[in-house]
Amino acid sequence: MLIPRLAATGGSLAVVVTVAMVGLLDLTVGPLRRTISEYALGDYRPVFDVAVVLLAVGSLAILGVLVHKGVAKWRSTGAIALVLWSAGLFLVVAFPKTNWAMGTNEVSGSIHRFGSMVAFVSLPIAIIALARPWLKDHVWGRHARWTMASGLLSVVAFMPLLYAIALSAVSDVRWWRVFPLGYIERILLIAEVGAVLVVGLWAIAASRVAPWRVGETSRITSAPSTTSSTTRTRS
Repeated sequence: MLIPRLAATGGSLAVVVTVAMVGLLDLTVGPLRRTISEYALGDYRPVFDVAVVLLAVGSLAILGVLVHKGVAKWRSTGAIALVLWSAGLFLVVAFPKTNWAMGTNEVSGSIHRFGSMVAFVSLPIAIIALARPWLKDHVWGRHARWTMASGLLSVVAFMPLLYAIALSAVSDVRWWRVFPLGYIERILLIAEVGAVLVVGLWAIAASRVAPWRVGETSRITSAPSTTSSTTRTRS
């Protein structure tokens, strides 16, 4: 169980390092009204790229542990959505946003926006889908409820962007001018990265349990009250 534990712990630490690196850029470079992606257009691109790649790889490591321990399946909605979250982050790194100050690169900027949208939309779906089957489990219920709460918080944090996009569709106001985009983006990032970290803590806990015991807790929890005495003893 050492490798899953190292993967879960390493993935969670990668998420924490991502927050620290972006936070350091915000404190030393700023201003916060600028989008986070703008750090990739200047001298701080290596810091931005490493931070986002760490987040993507850390998320995949956490998912790998959850699948290995039987908490999720690779073909489940939660797993697929979390893979899409990481894929979107990789696109954000590979294709920087358009640098309007030094000429346009609209193709790269369009792919960058697409990757960002895929990531931001996929993450809440992944978190909620991973948590839902375990909400009433007597072993993982607490982790699942915290995970569900963090997923719902991510949905709430995403609402201002949806409102801005909807408003721009029915008016002449550009969606990125409805709210200070930099502030909204950081609120959303904090909510979604926080949700990944909550799942990471779940993965660390699951890494200490044998896979067959994870499945056993699910069967025991869902069993009716008239189960045999042997089953009741194991529960």
